[in-house]
Amino acid sequence: MPSITPDTAAIEVVGGVDTHLDTHTVAVIDLVGRVLGTEQFPATTAGYTALLAWMRGHGRLARVGVEGTGAYGAGLTRQLRNAGVEVIEVDRPDRKTRRSQGKSDPIDAVQAAKTALAGHRTGTPKQRDGRVEALRNLRVARRSAVEQRADTQRQIKTLIVTAPTNYAPDCVA
Repeated sequence: MPSITPDTAAIEVVGGVDTHLDTHTVAVIDLVGRVLGTEQFPATTAGYTALLAWMRGHGRLARVGVEGTGAYGAGLTRQLRNAGVEVIEVDRPDRKTRRSQGKSDPIDAVQAAKTALAGHRTGTPKQRDGRVEALRNLRVARRSAVEQRADTQRQIKTLIVTAPTNYAPDCVA
């Protein structure tokens, strides 16, 4: 982890994160776009804390570009916001960039940081709290229940259609 000195505290930096289920790959760049470092952290609360400390160890953190703020990056986005960090939702790099630079998590993290540095917003991350989030969760639960009900009805109909015609259970007279 870089040490914080008066010089690094005066430097403004931008972060980028390529999110995944188990780990997040992070890059820090300066305002000119030079890569100051890349690192990988576990996708846990402790990992988010270490990730933020690592980024701030490079200088004063201006903003962070995060891929997947609504999925694998939701927890990280929430923690960054709670720490007062501006979060910018970024799309994964376009195909032309991926072909020319290759596909790797550090490259994607650097690209996310550069997108955040440029201020190219592809969306504002959702807050994922409050009444709107509660309503979203209720809608997800309802949709799941409706799908389960339809599946059960289809299974019962299939059993009726495929049952032998000479089958007469004892309980039916």
